[in-house]
Amino acid sequence: MIDMSGATGVFFWGFLVVYGIVMIAISPKAVSIGSFFKGERKDGKPASMFLLTTSIFISWIFAKSVTNAANLGSEFGIVGGFAYATYWLCIPLAGFAIYRLRTRFMAKGLVSFLTKNYGIAAAFVFSLAILIRLFNEVWSNSSVVGGYYGESGSTFFIVAATLFTLITLAYAMWGGLRSSLVTDAVQTVLFVVVLIGVAFLVLPQHSMGEYFGSGVWQLNTGVDLLLVTVLQLFSYPFHDPVLTDRGFITKEKTMLKAFVVSGILGFLAILLFSFIGIHARLEGMPLTSNVPAQVGAVTSTAAFFMMAILMIFAAGSTLDSTFSSLSKLSARDLPRVLGKDFGNKARPIGMIVMVVFAFVGNLPMIVGTNILAATTISGTMIIGFAPIFLLHGFVKPTKLGFHLAFWIGITLGVLYAFAPATVSFLAIGTGKYATLLGVNFYGLIACVLGYLVPGFIAGAIDRANGVKPDWKGLSKAEREARLAAGADESSAESSEIQAADTLASANQAG
Repeated sequence: MIDMSGATGVFFWGFLVVYGIVMIAISPKAVSIGSFFKGERKDGKPASMFLLTTSIFISWIFAKSVTNAANLGSEFGIVGGFAYATYWLCIPLAGFAIYRLRTRFMAKGLVSFLTKNYGIAAAFVFSLAILIRLFNEVWSNSSVVGGYYGESGSTFFIVAATLFTLITLAYAMWGGLRSSLVTDAVQTVLFVVVLIGVAFLVLPQHSMGEYFGSGVWQLNTGVDLLLVTVLQLFSYPFHDPVLTDRGFITKEKTMLKAFVVSGILGFLAILLFSFIGIHARLEGMPLTSNVPAQVGAVTSTAAFFMMAILMIFAAGSTLDSTFSSLSKLSARDLPRVLGKDFGNKARPIGMIVMVVFAFVGNLPMIVGTNILAATTISGTMIIGFAPIFLLHGFVKPTKLGFHLAFWIGITLGVLYAFAPATVSFLAIGTGKYATLLGVNFYGLIACVLGYLVPGFIAGAIDRANGVKPDWKGLSKAEREARLAAGADESSAESSEIQAADTLASANQAG
């Protein structure tokens, strides 16, 4: 760890302050509800593909994920890096799934989609799950930034993490999702530049052959984690509104292209950063909870500083998106489940929610928590999302099917997290993640069956009674006609938002 009490420390603290000033300065003010919640431009048009792509890319390069990638590279070599980078391939999968839901089932958002097809209770338990996810994003990202200013739990650690949170909160409240999209584009460019700089400082010390030959492709040396990742690909993206909210703010084809491109770029960026951890492994450095900081401190002050910059950019882009998603979920999505629309009052309500979560969400950071747990455990709890969102329309949607899939996953995830001995009999192999792999493998099968069986039965009863299915969505011809006409499933909500903005303007004028 670099000494933060001397001249070097002043420079590091100064950078954090300058970063905050710059982010607030370039952040556009949300001039409408549509801008605040959907990232629309001043003229009401949706965000461009460039902004959407860069935002998805950098928002999913979580600070905790970059750290996890390096840590796993240090622990398992190339196997660990590849295993963790594979998570990013769920972004294109989510893009195709959301594209299908929008074009075939006219979904305008995941919460409203669940309310319509599975009932209010389904929408609320889903919202609770993603609230937990967003809660985790607050502390896990601020913790990574704090880790470059002091040891976990130290005064410098807490002050840096808190200052970083307040900076991000300030511009998130100023511009909402529009602010997040614009600052994400800037953070993406800077992140890529600094990542290349770090790579040139560290990676040339070993050959590519050494990096790619650094791991052992066996079940007990990281392949079990790779298989866990593959299983969680089918459910993991759906509990992250930082990603899924962006699936409904532009036209369908624009969205799909952005998801595919950003997912591939994210995979490559995370795999490359795992080489930092592989370098530590090749150098014989001891495995720690923050390998990037360790490598930076050992290499040079410049390398450590560049690592810190990377983490600040990555954490900031994720945290501002977390705040905007919390705002939308609390002030728009959940009230609408109950038939309540706050209209132009939604924005101040959303801002209050941001402030509350900025405080409450950082409590685990103060006491210290394993940041990898925020990914692997939560990913297990929501394996039931896979059949709900990917298999919708193949059988008749039923409330029972939703809840069986959902609660089987939640139960197994909770048992694995708090009573692992109770599910150890499901272990596959003998590696570190043997039980996690077994829980995800058998759990996913149980969730799929729990979803499909009630749907098959309900569909069979309908056919026996001569009831025609009305749950298969639009036909191929109807979908093609809508797409050819340039229809956009977000247009209905955009119209509602514009109406609320107009009403608010009229009230102010009066």
